[in-house]
Amino acid sequence: MKLTGAAVKRRTFTLFAAFVLVLAGIASYFTLGQLEDPEFTIKNAVVVTAYPGASPKEVELEVTDRLELAIQQLPQVKYVSSFSRQGLSQITVAIQPQYRSAQLPQVWDELRRKVSDTRRQFPPGVGEPRVVDDFGDVYGFLLGVVADGFSDADLERYVDGLRKELSLVKGVARVEVWGVQPECIYLDVSQSRLANAGVSVDQIRNTVQQQNLVVDAGSIDVGNQRVQVATTGMFWTPEDIADLSIRGGLIGKTEPVGLVRLGDIVEVRRDYQEPPVALMRVDGRPAIGLAVTNQPGVSIVELGRALDRRLAELTAKLPVGIEIQRVAWQGDLVSHSIVDFVKNLIAAVLIVLAVLWVAMGLRPALVVGITGLVLVILGTFIFMAVLKIDLQRMSLGALVIAMGMMVDNAIVVVDNMMVRLGRGMNREEAAIESASKPAMPLLGATAIAILAFYPIAASTENAGEYCASLFSMVAISLGFSWIVAITVTPVVGMLMLKSRQGAESADPYDTRFFRAYRKLLTGALRMRIPVILVFVVLLIGSGTSFRFVNQMFFPNSSRPQFMVDVWLPEGTRIERTSEVLRSVEDLLGKNLRLKA
Repeated sequence: MKLTGAAVKRRTFTLFAAFVLVLAGIASYFTLGQLEDPEFTIKNAVVVTAYPGASPKEVELEVTDRLELAIQQLPQVKYVSSFSRQGLSQITVAIQPQYRSAQLPQVWDELRRKVSDTRRQFPPGVGEPRVVDDFGDVYGFLLGVVADGFSDADLERYVDGLRKELSLVKGVARVEVWGVQPECIYLDVSQSRLANAGVSVDQIRNTVQQQNLVVDAGSIDVGNQRVQVATTGMFWTPEDIADLSIRGGLIGKTEPVGLVRLGDIVEVRRDYQEPPVALMRVDGRPAIGLAVTNQPGVSIVELGRALDRRLAELTAKLPVGIEIQRVAWQGDLVSHSIVDFVKNLIAAVLIVLAVLWVAMGLRPALVVGITGLVLVILGTFIFMAVLKIDLQRMSLGALVIAMGMMVDNAIVVVDNMMVRLGRGMNREEAAIESASKPAMPLLGATAIAILAFYPIAASTENAGEYCASLFSMVAISLGFSWIVAITVTPVVGMLMLKSRQGAESADPYDTRFFRAYRKLLTGALRMRIPVILVFVVLLIGSGTSFRFVNQMFFPNSSRPQFMVDVWLPEGTRIERTSEVLRSVEDLLGKNLRLKA
């Protein structure tokens, strides 16, 4: 039967729209952000307060208890846990799950106000409480900078330059430095010299503090100009401190000492903080770490490539002996996972086509594969680009989950069309009826499948925010599969499916398989009570067995990397901890060399 002009126009428009959809879907795929895990907010904060010299009991009574009482007054708080150790109070604050990420900044502001108000109740010597709430920042790129033949100060200077340069790379949110040893000016005091000069330690401390203050010394008007007056006495070198004069006391009881040069009674030297707060080694060599985090919505893969290019430029300018080594590089891991997903996606499409080929034939399988899989997946990429959904663990997993369901609508339409064509109906009428008659039942079935995933997105817990893209992706892909099935699938079927003219009396369901299936259904209907009871027992059994299923928040990671925490008894010197870790490093390095 020859198509009418209007039918030809509709078919041409539909095919053109499908072609545009393919191009837009491919372009959208290359614009999608690529991450390892979806972005989500950690609803916890930590309040850290230093109390140097205090015992754990004093820290608990004088700092931790007072902060806990104040924090518990906030209605947003779910629970508070604390840990008091010598010289340090640490309180973990968990927020109620119903507070979304957009509300958390206000919650953290209220927490800081509560902590600041409690500060007035602390005894002298307690440091300023610090509220840490930026646990959501993921440092996906970790570098270790090592140096041979350079001092720690020189290495720190080069690392600081690297940090500034990497901070300017497009997409970088923050670059943190770890393992830097702070420099200090030490005044080594001899008690005998102090006694002979009649000078106390407090007197030295007060003199040094008052001498190094920045004060406004006023200004002088000279004609039409106002000249700012700056006081001298700033310390620029350790020798400036040693040249400081200090008033001495009495020798015996009669003769005053007068002014004494500070360097004559104390030894002034520049050195690093003792004991060190943190130590870092890479492959057994002392190093300073650089941790890089990305801005929200930035592709980890693209950021990794940009960092690679910039590091190549910076490395060429570094002196011989300073090396930059990768410790962790999330961009490569995500890139490999995306490539693996594309391979699995292609394999899944081929498997579905093979199964449909066996069950329905080659032409119907191609129609379902093109419209029910390829077009739907490409259209889903367009929605992902518009809605700012990245390619990450949850969104990719959702595509795999939905793949088995997104072909259902196309299969129903193609099967109906094959039946009508087998009975001799012309292509246009068969296409219209096969799409219009089951359209609403298919929409209802699609909506039910989508709503089955809605509780995941509706959850107010952290898992709900982490897995929110799972529901979004299933809803987008299944909803779009219904639209394609009732619009594009009939048109493609008109072009590819064969019609059987003069076969009006043929029954496509009069085959051995369908006759056996009909007998099975008839028997189940006759024995409906036992059948229903069997399925009720299975339902109860599945609900009972669910409690034996392992439950976890994050899925197991395939990253070839692990972390070992080593805890020594409280009060152990950091140098001792470093020695223990070095023995662990040597053992691991020896095993790696043997395997290599």
